[in-house]
Amino acid sequence: MTATTIPPGRTTTPRPRTAVDAEPREPSSAPVLDVVVPVFDEETDLGPCVRRLHAHLAGFPFPSRITIADNASTDATPEVARALAAELPGVRFVRMEEKGRGRALNQVWSTSDADVLAYMDVDLSTDLAALLPLVAGLLSGHSDVAIGSRLARGSVVVRGARREVISRCYNLLLHGTLRVRFSDAQCGFKAIRADVARQLLPLVEDTGWFFDTELLVLAERSGLRIQEIPVDWVDDPDSRVDIVATALADLRGIRRLGTAIATGRVPLQQVRESLGRGRQPASLAGVPTSLAGQLARFVGVGLVSTLAYALLYLLFQEGSGAQVANFLALLVTAVANTALNRRLTFGVRGREGAGRHQAQGLLVFLLGWAITAGSLALLHVGAPAAGRGVELAVLTVANLAATVVRFLLLRTWVFPGRRHHRPGSTTGGTTR
Repeated sequence: MTATTIPPGRTTTPRPRTAVDAEPREPSSAPVLDVVVPVFDEETDLGPCVRRLHAHLAGFPFPSRITIADNASTDATPEVARALAAELPGVRFVRMEEKGRGRALNQVWSTSDADVLAYMDVDLSTDLAALLPLVAGLLSGHSDVAIGSRLARGSVVVRGARREVISRCYNLLLHGTLRVRFSDAQCGFKAIRADVARQLLPLVEDTGWFFDTELLVLAERSGLRIQEIPVDWVDDPDSRVDIVATALADLRGIRRLGTAIATGRVPLQQVRESLGRGRQPASLAGVPTSLAGQLARFVGVGLVSTLAYALLYLLFQEGSGAQVANFLALLVTAVANTALNRRLTFGVRGREGAGRHQAQGLLVFLLGWAITAGSLALLHVGAPAAGRGVELAVLTVANLAATVVRFLLLRTWVFPGRRHHRPGSTTGGTTR
């Protein structure tokens, strides 16, 4: 892979040699792009992947490198990697004695001398046509991080229903808990500017599959610009990822990262200032912007609403049936709940948008009503002679479940703080 142009502003000063360099490099041979392929026991797929990627990069208008990052493979993967590095120019091999995709990416990216750092999965599920658009915005300075998104408009995705549901549920969970705005956290097709990586990588604790999510959340909270690129993606039916174990690890990662951000253990403000993003926007009139703070206020409003719901239900039932009383009690408390959360939990002031917020709140109410009405219907089928006390107990539990759903929808849809970015645009950043 030969260089044809050097991006403006790129220095030609020799860079320090790193431990993974096979030999000293001339200043002009330092790559602009370093694509890392993390592997574990991939002796069959590694060769075709690297050869196809190498041929694709040969057409790029700047020098590129492929780094094979082996995570303690136990098969012939190291031998295949060494042979590829010896045969193909611009390919190198790095061996690590501990497993972990996140660990491999962190180590290689931290020691790379390239301007832009990328990675992709060895199965090449993502079409390589998206690679140049992925890094173009980083080279131009338009964005700080770029991710391939299977959920962006324009993406073409072929995969089974099970993995589709899991992926969408995971990203919905991220939106509801960590309040992220990017659409796809785990597509194995990402890139980051090296100067940004040097600031963020020391803060990333995960060494496994949650590495991607943690890096993106920290980037977004630091005010960095994240660009999403629609991709064509075909599921690898031979994937050996343990979905259950990965999901549990991700849930633990979400809890750890959310706690660290809420308690201020992660020095995001220092990163913002070092990258010229300024101070983090303060909450409005003391209204919290963190998940923990908003959740605490939402719970307080929810307790008041639940108590009001129980009283109204008993009042309305005197002159109507259980289903009618449930609907009326929910309707009244839903309007009041939306108004209280609008002001107290999410810090929205004034009349602007109030009608739209109430309309969205009513749609959320309808979902909550469906949950509670369904619970009541099931109770009457299973226990037709149930009294008011049992009805009230079942409806109270169902209402609490509906409240959880309500919080997630209010936080991510009705009062998202800043509107969600469109695919192909950037998120984060306070300077324009």
